[in-house]
Amino acid sequence: MIGIIDYGLGNLGSIKNMLKIIGEKAIISSDITELDKCDKLILPGVGSFDAGMSKLNESNLAEYIKKVATQDKKPILGICLGMQLLGTGSEEGTSKGLGLIPFCSKKFQVHDFNLKVPHMGWDIVDIKKDIPLTRGLTEKRQRYYFVHSYHAVCDSQDNVMMTCDYGYEFAAAVVKNNIMGVQFHPEKSHSFGMALLTNFVEM
Repeated sequence: MIGIIDYGLGNLGSIKNMLKIIGEKAIISSDITELDKCDKLILPGVGSFDAGMSKLNESNLAEYIKKVATQDKKPILGICLGMQLLGTGSEEGTSKGLGLIPFCSKKFQVHDFNLKVPHMGWDIVDIKKDIPLTRGLTEKRQRYYFVHSYHAVCDSQDNVMMTCDYGYEFAAAVVKNNIMGVQFHPEKSHSFGMALLTNFVEM
């Protein structure tokens, strides 16, 4: 069973519905006791970085996520803002992130007037890591749905799972062992997102 962490920011119902289509049971909860019963966790999120960290800290979910990730070693998938919260911080705010993957989120600095910020809509990604989450995905060119103004800048290329180009190459997905994050929305990415979430379920 997968636990979808509810801290007041995110497309929780859409993610649960996608998992239901795949055939996986999921719960949406902010209750640590309930989340502890789950084999894997998803940290979704839309909105600002500081608001996200404030809600996680206020509910004690920040420390819980760190424990589950580093001690229990459960697979965790961050989505959109949820991915950014896995890092050390963001130019969008002043709060410290969860610090689970060494990267900082920085605002797009595009110089092509045809490219608007936020980066919004379908875009192509290149897979850089052959890991269980990306298994079989290279057989078909991957397209995912993005909505974001900030992107991850990793301290090491070892943590870059996927890249995308929007005026320049940026990290579209990150990874460190059992901790993974995707900047795009798999729950809005039709068959591509379903394939990725299926891999997460089967990990």
